[in-house]
Amino acid sequence: MTSAMEQLAAQGQSVWLDYIRRDMLQNGDMAAMVADGLRGMTSNPSIFEKSIAGSDQYDEAIASFVAGNVSATPIEIFEHLAIEDIKSAADILAPVYERTDGADGFVSLEVSPHLADDTEGTINEARRLWAAVGRPNLMIKVPATVAGIPAIETLIGENINVNVTLMFSMGDYEAVSHAYLRGIENASDPSRVASVASFFVSRVDTAVDNQLVELGEAGAALLGQVAIANAKVTYQRYLELFGDDFTAEWGKGAFPQRLLWASTGTKNAAYSDVMYVEGLIGDNTVNTLPPATLDAFADHGSAADVALVADIDEAYAVLDKLAAVGVDLDAVTNKLQRDGVQAFIDAFEALLGAIEEKRAALV
Repeated sequence: MTSAMEQLAAQGQSVWLDYIRRDMLQNGDMAAMVADGLRGMTSNPSIFEKSIAGSDQYDEAIASFVAGNVSATPIEIFEHLAIEDIKSAADILAPVYERTDGADGFVSLEVSPHLADDTEGTINEARRLWAAVGRPNLMIKVPATVAGIPAIETLIGENINVNVTLMFSMGDYEAVSHAYLRGIENASDPSRVASVASFFVSRVDTAVDNQLVELGEAGAALLGQVAIANAKVTYQRYLELFGDDFTAEWGKGAFPQRLLWASTGTKNAAYSDVMYVEGLIGDNTVNTLPPATLDAFADHGSAADVALVADIDEAYAVLDKLAAVGVDLDAVTNKLQRDGVQAFIDAFEALLGAIEEKRAALV
């Protein structure tokens, strides 16, 4: 029987898992998912905070590391744990990377969220993490902030794979895609560098819906429609940048920078729990799914339609209507990016605090 992930692959979409925890790397669960069609994995400070602080799976590793590094700081302990997990995940995904000639099979590790407004700090930390992990199928996650854009260009130019995160708008995408294009112009081997542009979805509906509800009847018709319309319009721009002209220019050289749909777990219980999977199926894209959403899609999702190229005129109309009722989407998405950076900072600080408590208790 064809798995849900294989059904999406048949439509040109790769499924990545938006989750990482040590037990799944060690007990064969992730290897089984790869055999079932999983093609990648993403992590972020919030995911590591839940995995490390929310379980005792890492306690022995923390105690062992601290025993040999008594003056280790919480951030050094975290990096030790995270790099071990990322290496393991990269090795499990290595057959996918090899089978696809470097087009897929990646695992992502994020630079510190405290560096979101620091270009040189981001570049230096990305270089250090890239060297520390030492796997060709690693992607370094860099936010699409004003400071992040030149860092992305530099890192791509140095043949370092980049997962650009915290994109919410067409403006974000324009800046990110052109940073990638400038980067591959400088790369010594464009055929061995890859990038994805992570476009966040459900958070857009949550934020916009809050404003639409306040508008009453005038906003009701647009509830739950804006995020997917925003993604569809952005995908049209992707097709313009990385379609036939790009392929003709680069041939078998550089890869297109794929759009990756992030924040695809449904946050409103009134909506379908697979709406951000079924509505975002498109060729040469990635959807990174939290475990619950992946399970839901496997249970009752449908991969019958290439939804991203359907009803495009309607998607543009939704965004026009949104502006007409007085909702400023750019203002919403700019705030979402700032809030996203802060949420990762908060999770990162909570994680470091939990590691410090664990270290004190274990020692």
